[in-house]
Amino acid sequence: MDLKPLLSDIELELQKQVSRLDAPRTKQFHEMLTYHMGWTGEGAGPDAAGKRIRPLMVLLSTAASGGNWQSALPAAAAIELVHNFSLVHDDIQDNSPKRRGRDTAWVKWGAPMAINVGDALFVISNQAIIDLKENYPAEIVVRAAEILNNTCLELTRGQYLDISYEERTDLTVEDYWPMIAGKTAALLSACCHIGSLLGGADDSKQEAYRSFGHYLGLAFQVQDDILGIWGDEAVIGKSAASDLVEGKNSLPVLAGLGKKGKFAERWAQGPIQPKEVEEVKRSLASEGGLIAAQDASKQMTDLALMSLREADPQGEAGEALSELADKLLKRDQ
Repeated sequence: MDLKPLLSDIELELQKQVSRLDAPRTKQFHEMLTYHMGWTGEGAGPDAAGKRIRPLMVLLSTAASGGNWQSALPAAAAIELVHNFSLVHDDIQDNSPKRRGRDTAWVKWGAPMAINVGDALFVISNQAIIDLKENYPAEIVVRAAEILNNTCLELTRGQYLDISYEERTDLTVEDYWPMIAGKTAALLSACCHIGSLLGGADDSKQEAYRSFGHYLGLAFQVQDDILGIWGDEAVIGKSAASDLVEGKNSLPVLAGLGKKGKFAERWAQGPIQPKEVEEVKRSLASEGGLIAAQDASKQMTDLALMSLREADPQGEAGEALSELADKLLKRDQ
């Protein structure tokens, strides 16, 4: 299936939604949103916008369930706007100066303005989901909005856990899963759930789609954790040392800490310095951190693919959804 028409229509729908702020007194405010979305400013273009994987998954789930993907465009935009609102706030909370190679919104305009940009994206996402009323009955629109809002609450739960974990030294692998279920898996789960709802899938198929998105998100995050320590820097586009230097509570790290060996001893002494990274990586791998994460990734991947088989996506869209899942689950290390 040619995804270009879907991607093109996703951008048009996003631009239409964000244009709510394109008014004389809020022109610069509107430009702040278009900058963050990757459409304007220095370095604008596809690399700055991102891959739009989430809205694609909404539309493919709709079509693979027997629906018309064009009717679901407001929901695809809503999901992408939620994703982008969380990124704006994330960048402030993490003190990140760059996002996709460009200055973040808070660096350009200050944290107070950037918080407002994130808030605007969040509100517009809720307005976008209501636009489904043009093509769907009220009860379907309300259900889609309910899923979206439940997901937003999950995102804040995951973010709360992530931030609160930074101060803790007693974390285990069991603490990891609820955090990434909120931060990463919730939105991918919502993409497939809302998409299948709009495609007309029955409750059991919707649950299979939801489950597929959930496990896909978990597997994706575990792989990200592996790449963040052992990945090829040329492939992942960032320093593979950064996760260790930043002290990130990733799955390999928590698995390694559980062994209470040399790695745990060094981790307890304070921040890892860049010159130590290679030695610490070797220590973590030899104490089982890498293999534990690889095993978890395989387990989540198997659950995602099992759920996808249960969902039984149909036609070209079904094939495209399976291919997209494959791509996300088999990234180069």
